[in-house]
Amino acid sequence: MRLNKECLKNRQWWLDRGYQLPEYDREAVAQETRKHPVWIHFGVGNIFRAFMGEAAQTLLNQGCMCQGIIGAEGFDDEIIERINRPCDDYSIAVTLCGDGSVKKSVTGSITQSLCLNRKKTGEFRQLEDIFTNPSLQMASFTITEKGYSLSRENTLLPEVASDLKAGPESSESYLGKVAALLYTRFKAGAYPLAMVSMDNCSHNGERLEQAMKVFAKGWEENGLADEGFYHYVCASGKVTFPWTMIDKITPRPSHAVEKILEADGLEDMAPVVTKKHTYVAPYVNAEESQYLVVEDAFPAGRPPLEKAGIIFTDRATVELTERMKVCTCLNPLHTALAIFGCLLGYEKICDEMKDEQLNALVRGIGYKEGLPAAADPGILKPVDFLDTVVDVRLPNPFMPDTPQRIATDTSQKLAIRFGGTIRAYMEAPALDVHSLRLIPLVLAGWLRYLTGIDDKGNAMALSPDPMAEDVSSYVRGLEGQPVKVVMEKLSPVLKNGEIFGVDLFQADLARLVCQDFCAMDQGPGAVRRTLKEVLALTKEG
Repeated sequence: MRLNKECLKNRQWWLDRGYQLPEYDREAVAQETRKHPVWIHFGVGNIFRAFMGEAAQTLLNQGCMCQGIIGAEGFDDEIIERINRPCDDYSIAVTLCGDGSVKKSVTGSITQSLCLNRKKTGEFRQLEDIFTNPSLQMASFTITEKGYSLSRENTLLPEVASDLKAGPESSESYLGKVAALLYTRFKAGAYPLAMVSMDNCSHNGERLEQAMKVFAKGWEENGLADEGFYHYVCASGKVTFPWTMIDKITPRPSHAVEKILEADGLEDMAPVVTKKHTYVAPYVNAEESQYLVVEDAFPAGRPPLEKAGIIFTDRATVELTERMKVCTCLNPLHTALAIFGCLLGYEKICDEMKDEQLNALVRGIGYKEGLPAAADPGILKPVDFLDTVVDVRLPNPFMPDTPQRIATDTSQKLAIRFGGTIRAYMEAPALDVHSLRLIPLVLAGWLRYLTGIDDKGNAMALSPDPMAEDVSSYVRGLEGQPVKVVMEKLSPVLKNGEIFGVDLFQADLARLVCQDFCAMDQGPGAVRRTLKEVLALTKEG
């Protein structure tokens, strides 16, 4: 048995093996979606299929929605070509519960997948047709935090600069092509649309909005777009960029889950690693806990996603919720475990939570250093959220999440996950930045990680990161050097607010970070020794 339209005709086979199946006429839904598209999503990776796809399926099963989601991929066409299309855009969502039980659902809410690739002219034209259809209500995004970057060190990326000169008809960068699609909607009638980033990063809606503004302004000023496009995007009220907070741990496809599905009798379940190092499979595995809080700003209307458990509120509440999660209650803990997990040779997050020092580290970062600077959004209590994270979610032994996966793009995450807390301690009269001890240790741990040597003295592969090579050139070869020399060598890095969210010299934390780095860069066992020593000091304090 395979995952495709033909095999799903044998519904009883799937039901007998515990799979929840679509309870709607998928062909009718697909036809309605083609005629009157409502929702298109950019970034057809694992979180999209595990969360948004399942939410849409809930509404379809309830009869609260009659169109599915159109998936669009602009980074890695292989996802669509090797996974989506062979499975007729079906997916299996496997929920790994903390009690060891497994829930399996065949998701059919994604009715079409298209490549955002101008070389595939037929598919790009289909995307243009979707964007010119007045029925479209929302375009959502999970393209990763780095997907919104248009510049580096205040210089436009070459592909963005090229797009601004070429115009919407010839744009080639990911967001340039998205802006070009938005331009086609403007020309077709300036129809309203919500552009909804659902990526796990701070002020995600603002990031998407700023990117669209760059293209709209540049094209209009250069005479490459009709007058009024910039106003349509930025000031008409017809295009909105709601902020969101998303939280659902969705690891890479696990071979253990693959074996579960194969034991059911399913074939061709093996995960695929694309040429761009994307890990995908016909299934997604994820935890049971999930949160999606969305600013309710949809000028063309929206599906009733609150019936699928999604929370709609105002922007201020979304921001507080996002800050609570991204800056305090989950993301900083994940990054700390990623860094030290790689250094100490761990391959599962859940195993790290059995480690006395690492468990104490994340609890100290969350409860002792994070919560004093955390805001209460009202709809979720920070301490309750944090309790669930450290007691239930991170220790879940059935979640195959790895520190190596989470360590990906760490340079793009530190500013938000730790910089905000450091700034709060610098600015709030009731807080003292010098009381921070564990957060500086994590920053030093990242620099030590970039040496590419683990705590046993063995070479260690670094996870993909756009700034890893640049920063690594500063940190390698410093073993045995005094703190003063290390500070001088690392000065350009420590001052980089794009990495850390603050200038660590201005925060008066640079010396402490370098002291910890030097302590951990003293040969095999130094990372573990430093971790124990710092935790002992914080316990005494």
